[in-house]
Amino acid sequence: MNRRSKTVLVRAIAIMLMMPALVFAQSDDLRLPISLDADSTDYDGNSEMLVFRGLRLSQGSIGIEADEGRASKLDFQDSVWRFEGNVVIDVDNGHIECASADLRFLGHQLRYATIKGEPATFEVRRPGSEETTHAQAALLEYDLDSGVIQFTGDAVFTEGGNQIASSFIAYNINERRINAQSSGEGDDKVKITFTPSDNGTEETDQSQ
Repeated sequence: MNRRSKTVLVRAIAIMLMMPALVFAQSDDLRLPISLDADSTDYDGNSEMLVFRGLRLSQGSIGIEADEGRASKLDFQDSVWRFEGNVVIDVDNGHIECASADLRFLGHQLRYATIKGEPATFEVRRPGSEETTHAQAALLEYDLDSGVIQFTGDAVFTEGGNQIASSFIAYNINERRINAQSSGEGDDKVKITFTPSDNGTEETDQSQ
C-alpha cells in the first residue's frame, strides 16, 4: 500500500476510533442526571421494556431524539436501549443520523452498538481541527469486547478532498489493523481518492 492510500486509511481510522465516544461511551457523561421527555410513555410487559414515543433525551453533552425509544432500565449503568425512527444522536464533537440504534451498556460503558440507516450518516470534528470528517454506511457495529468497529454496506469516509469507499471497512482497535473489502460482485472495488496538500507534497503517515 502506498503512502497516499495509507494516509486516507489513517483518516478513516481516526473517525472509527471516535465512534465509541460519538455513540456515548463517555463514562463521565453517563454518570450525570438524565433529562427525558416524550409525547407518551408506557411499559411493555412482554419485553419488559419501557417505551417512549416522541423521545428527547439529554445527559451531559449527549443528546438523543427518536420517534420511539425502548429501554430495559432508565439509566446507562446496566441496560439495553433501542431507538427507532428519525434517530439523531449528538455528542460534543459528533453527530449521527440513522433509522435505528441498539445500544448495550454495562458499568456506565457502551459494550455493543448496532446502528442502521439508508444510509446512517456520521460527522466528527477532530479536536483542534476545523475540518469535519463525514462517514456513511448501511450498518455500523461496535463490539468493545472484541475491539472491532465495522461499517458494512456502501461505506464511505470523506474529509476535505480525501475519500475511501468500500462495501466493508473494519478496524481492530487491539491489533491496530484496518481492513477494507469489496463485495466481489461486478466492478465493485475499494476506491481511494487522495488530494495532495497545497504545496504539492504528500502528507506523511501520522499513525502510531
